[in-house]
Amino acid sequence: MTEPAVTGPQRSTAPEHARPPACPTPHDLLVGEVVVVTAAAGTGIGSATARRCLEEGARVVVSDWHERRLTERAEELAEFGEVHAVPCDVTDDDQVVALIDAACEHFGRIDVMVNNAGLGGTQSILDMSDEEWSRVLDITLNGTFRCTRAATRRFVAQGGGGVVVNNASVVGWRAQQGQAHYAAAKAGVMALTRCAAMDVAEHGIRINAVAPSLAAHPFLAKVTSEELLTELAGREAFGRAAEPWEIANVMVWLASGYATYLTGETVSVSSQHP
Repeated sequence: MTEPAVTGPQRSTAPEHARPPACPTPHDLLVGEVVVVTAAAGTGIGSATARRCLEEGARVVVSDWHERRLTERAEELAEFGEVHAVPCDVTDDDQVVALIDAACEHFGRIDVMVNNAGLGGTQSILDMSDEEWSRVLDITLNGTFRCTRAATRRFVAQGGGGVVVNNASVVGWRAQQGQAHYAAAKAGVMALTRCAAMDVAEHGIRINAVAPSLAAHPFLAKVTSEELLTELAGREAFGRAAEPWEIANVMVWLASGYATYLTGETVSVSSQHP
């Protein structure tokens, strides 16, 4: 006797914990807020954060150094709310200041700065050049510093209040071969977050960071071997990479009124906290 045919979509055989859930329904967490997101032209955490902020009611300024991709991404994000694109290279302080000025000119003010810009790479310390080291540090750490400084100065000029959310990494805590430059930069972002938060607390400004491990998106697959991605996913409690929106959700929460007493902290969005 044969088994009856199965009709309709078949249920995945992957274990429950290895399948990402559906993104939750928005709850208007950022209604009325103006959010600036750097490095938002790609398919990863930046664009996911911009989208989630829009879905939660914010008006969003997206930024990136790649103007064509930025324009295309802004057009796609416009489906979800009011979005404005401003090209910016975070290694150039004049461009960073111009980004904040343009955001305020377009929307009248800024309330949240999401510092997502960063540059990785894999190279042994034995072979790493000064240029490789400096470029990763300049984009990832110095860029975060420049944007944090520009945003917090504007927050103070607006009368205080405001939020900065930085993108760090679990590599800032743990050792990984070939990541000395990136790990140093991300550990620096964590330290910058802690100390800068103390500098601006008297103005009612909050500064926090998230530390993801592995967020799955098409560009990552192009620059990282499948073997390494599988290995890194296997280290996680759920046995999979995070979806970019799962990291973005934590950034949205940190930016929202649900985190008003949290500052100077780095939230691990991974099971790899030391």
